[in-house]
Amino acid sequence: MKVSSLMYLNPDYIVGLVDGEGSFTVYVRNIEPEKKVLKRVTVEPKFYVKLIEKDKEILEALMDYFGCGSVYFQKDTRPNHQNCYRYEVYNRNDITKIIIPFFKKHKLKFNSKRSDFETFCVLMKMINNGYHLTKSGLKEMFVIKQTMH
Repeated sequence: MKVSSLMYLNPDYIVGLVDGEGSFTVYVRNIEPEKKVLKRVTVEPKFYVKLIEKDKEILEALMDYFGCGSVYFQKDTRPNHQNCYRYEVYNRNDITKIIIPFFKKHKLKFNSKRSDFETFCVLMKMINNGYHLTKSGLKEMFVIKQTMH
């Protein structure tokens, strides 16, 4: 049964959920070390929220609220850990036009999460301006990324 997004989700609830269980991250490949096998992706921004399996409905309501992203199963075989679901937004346009404006309007409460979000915004601006397409821009982005948790 799908939970109504009206039941749980309003901006304050979402901010609290993301403060506790969300993440703003940008994978930036370090181009310094020589590698025999290079990953195809050099820069990959993501916003996600991860919850235990029984709370999947909350993530589906979050996806409905934002109108973007996807929810997927994440198996965890470590002892004393549960299987989870993740709501994830990785589409750069959705991040730029939906996720970032929401969290600029509705401020995160935790300093560490707010700091990661601000760095995330800087990196997204650099991506949107094509910095990741140059070697020097990628190096600069890699350094900035290291300041995130």
